[in-house]
Amino acid sequence: MKKLKSTSRLFEKIFGIVASLISLVNGSFFIFLESGGHAGNSFIALVSIVGAILGFVSSFYIDRDLEFAGVGFIIAAILILMSVPHWGIVSSVIFLIVGISALFRK
Repeated sequence: MKKLKSTSRLFEKIFGIVASLISLVNGSFFIFLESGGHAGNSFIALVSIVGAILGFVSSFYIDRDLEFAGVGFIIAAILILMSVPHWGIVSSVIFLIVGISALFRK
């Protein structure tokens, strides 16, 4: 019987968790600035935190279903980029790279 070679998904897991933590810090910092009296909407920061949670869940779900995890990473990137555009660029780009890697790397 021929042994099948499986691809390690450690890259997607590590960078998914790192991007989630970065985006969680960005969203929390944005909520902190909102409470200081600056104009804005704290709902936007909550959308960023939801994107971080989605990315975190997708990074642990990547071993079971690659397509779901890849789409989850891309949706998280879009949510974070829409919610905190200037602060979320780094985590959004990382989520986008990890999502594309999860979808197209075999």
